Amino acid sequence: MKRFLMLALLLSAPPLLHVQSSATANPASTISPVEKISDAALLQTKIIEFARSLTGIRYKYASANPKTGFDCSGFIHYVFRNFQIAVPRSSAAFAKAGTTVDLKNAGPGDLILFTGTNPKIRNIGHIGMVVSDPGEPLRFIHSTSGKAYGVTESALNEKYRKRYMKVVRIIAPAES
Repeated sequence: MKRFLMLALLLSAPPLLHVQSSATANPASTISPVEKISDAALLQTKIIEFARSLTGIRYKYASANPKTGFDCSGFIHYVFRNFQIAVPRSSAAFAKAGTTVDLKNAGPGDLILFTGTNPKIRNIGHIGMVVSDPGEPLRFIHSTSGKAYGVTESALNEKYRKRYMKVVRIIAPAES
């Protein structure tokens, strides 16, 4: 019931930003979603709250639908789409999205990219969203095909450190 109420509140809130459709956008005047955000910290908080409201939804390969389940990138895509922020659909495509951030500077709402299940194959194959504050042990929320088999929070433990590739920031604070 608590999850349903939180989801209802988030979905009834007015959108925090408007992303111009690429079909009608003038490339010379296109403003990135990052530049349109007036309060990045509030947006990051809302995004994380929404992501956490989906905890427990089962894993389903190639799905971005909470009714059937999520794969890792489908989960991230669904969460950001809820806030009208366009992001790639595949985890590998996030390698070129946003701004790269040092792991030590990763903060809430940043996306953490990993190899697939085989850390020896150094291609991006998994993605999660950082939910911890800088200075805290890094934790992220993701949809995993592993033991939890669904949306869960995990620590950046040795298993994930071996698979770590990079952190990207999609939502950046406004410059003063």
